[in-house]
Formats: sequence, C-alpha cells, structure tokens
Amino acid sequence: MPQIKIPAAYMRGGTSKGVFFRLQDLPEAAQAPGAARDALLLRVIGSPDPYGKQIDGMGAATSSTSKTVILSKSTRPGHDVDYLFGQVSIDQPFVDWSGNCGNLSAAVGPFAIGNGLIDAGRIPRDGICTVRIWQANIGKTIVAHVPIVGGAVQETGDFELDGVTFPAAEVQLEFLDPADEGDGEAGGAMFPTGHVVDDLEVPGVGTLKATLINAGIPTIFVDAEAIGYTGTELQDAVNGDAKALAMFESIRAQGALRMGLIKDIGEAAKRQHTPKVAFVAAPKAYVASSGKPVDAGDVDLLVRALSMGKLHHAMMGTAAVAIGTAAAIPGTLVNLAAGAGGRTAVRFGHPSGTLRVGAEATQVGGRWVVTKALMSRSARVLMEGWVRVPGDSF
Repeated sequence: MPQIKIPAAYMRGGTSKGVFFRLQDLPEAAQAPGAARDALLLRVIGSPDPYGKQIDGMGAATSSTSKTVILSKSTRPGHDVDYLFGQVSIDQPFVDWSGNCGNLSAAVGPFAIGNGLIDAGRIPRDGICTVRIWQANIGKTIVAHVPIVGGAVQETGDFELDGVTFPAAEVQLEFLDPADEGDGEAGGAMFPTGHVVDDLEVPGVGTLKATLINAGIPTIFVDAEAIGYTGTELQDAVNGDAKALAMFESIRAQGALRMGLIKDIGEAAKRQHTPKVAFVAAPKAYVASSGKPVDAGDVDLLVRALSMGKLHHAMMGTAAVAIGTAAAIPGTLVNLAAGAGGRTAVRFGHPSGTLRVGAEATQVGGRWVVTKALMSRSARVLMEGWVRVPGDSF
C-alpha cells in the first residue's frame, strides 16, 4: 500500500508538543473512536517502539511529546470547539484517552482560530479572541484567551515559561469547575475517599500520607521526605533509578485503586496517563535543569511529578491545576507544604524552574467547591502541512 497524507500541524503547547488534526481531515475509518483511530495515531507518532525512540514517527520518546489532538467545531451550546486528547504510549500498542493535557490546551485556541474552526466574525482585528473549549476526555470547559494581531494569532512575544527555551506570546487559560464534585465530607469526587489526607498502604513501601484529588487530572500527592526525597530533584535523580520508578508505579497503582479509577491493580498498566503521582516539599533553594538558581524565597512550595512512568521535565498543565486546587483547600498535603492557610494562588518550584497557578475555592454547605483554576502558557506552530502513514496501517 502507498502512503496516504493527512492534513495536520505539529504544535508546542506549554511544555509539551503534539500532532493536531481536524476531525474532518482524518480518514473516514478514524473519524469515530475505535481501533482504526488508535492504530492511525500510533503509526503517526511511531508507536509501539521496542527501542523506545519513536524514530519512525512524530513522537520524540517522552511523555511530553507522544501526544495527539483531534479538534472539531462544537455542537455543545456555549462552546466553540471540541478538544479530544490522546496520550500515545511509547512502547505499548495503545492510546490513553482517560485525561486531558493541560499544556496542549494552550495550543487548542490558536489551532482552532488558524484552521477555520472559529467563526471569522468572532476574531478581532487586534486584541484577544476568547475561545470556549469543551474538553471531551473529561467533560470540562476551558476558556483560552488568545492574542490576535492583524486578524491572525500572535505567536511571538516576551512571555517566558520555565521549561521552554524561547519566549512567546502569553495565552491565558481558565479551567472552569476543574474538580469533580459530589456528596461527601470533603467535596465528594474531588476527594474520592471523602478526605483531604488518607493513609495509603503501598506494598514494599509502607503506609504513606496522601492527598488523592480529582481536579484537572486525578493526582496522588505524597510528602517528598516520606519517600526519601527533598523535593529539589531533577530528572536524572529519579529516571535513572529503576527501583525508584517501580516504587512510584506502585504508589500510582494503589492510589488509582483507592480513587476508584481501576477495579483491579493489574488495570493500572493499561491506564498510564492517569492518575499522576507527585511529591511535595516546603521551599528550598536548588538549581533548575537550565542552570537557573531558584531561591527558597522564590516559591511557596516544591513539587515534582511523574508522567507516563518518568519524572516530568517541568510540570504537566493538568497537574498544575491539581496543585493550585489542592493548595487552595486547607489541610491537603499541598496546602501544608505551602505553609497552610487560605490561598488563592501559589508559585511552585519544578525541575525546570517555577510556575504560578491560581484557584478560586469556597466552602458551600460544608464542602469545598472550586469554580476555576487559572494559569498562563504559550503556544506555537512548529510545522504544518501533512503527516504521512502507510495506507494499511489502520
């Protein structure tokens, strides 16, 4: 079979990169969820790759770059575009659809504007275009504020984002109602166990204090000190340690079971994207991966998070939402690491530097409700045109 070509764009959003498609441009067999769509995206990215390099595809062999996005005009009232995110496994033959990518969320508005998914009358000549996004994986609304110059998306600028080498234009994001909420003493499904801190039993590790929260993305927070870390670690300190990675996977699997995300511990291996696991610590000075010094006074707390089995080089956008939400709620491990008390925003240290995230939390009827989380990212088109795949690959 000859290769076929599919219109696509390769975009950076925040500290991630991915291949973006319009739903209408996909081959007919891949326009609906299912095996054909998954097989197509796996082939585009270059997975599964037993060498772990994704040489024969668009991926770059990290969780931050093994990503795909499918966008379409929204039929949902009050929304402009539907956004579906697929986290492609590097070495296994599956696409994880269980969560969002907060970083690539920053590129959704710019792609939608530049690819005819937003009505032309909505786009100002100069100013800000507000794009209301329906995040289809998790059923939540994201509002992107995209700068426009001369009727086109402004991509260049002086906004600096730690973890991204070059400055760009700022894209402000609002994650509306980021937490799942329901009945329960601490906010129901936002805290699936009903508590802001739990005792999590992890075989081979022990019993750890943990905050299990479903906001932005399901996340398990533990204290750095309890697992032998300081919170100042960079990637090499964790990713080269097979024993440590196995420990984190055990924590993740036990947390997933406790949060009700899986029914059997064996299911965790097929749900790599969620939940995330992160460890927190009080502020300390360290040197970021770029060589930039971060002073203890520069941050409210330190956070290190793992994605797809490896310590992330910066911070996942959805995990940043979880951090901001948990920091706003007294008693969580995140809140305690930040010094406790009521907080509407925190600046946290991650391996590449610092990031500020805010959240609006209030108590309603004795439970916590978070109306929105806010942060700024940037986005840029790296390449656009077509991706090619063998015609018999899906």
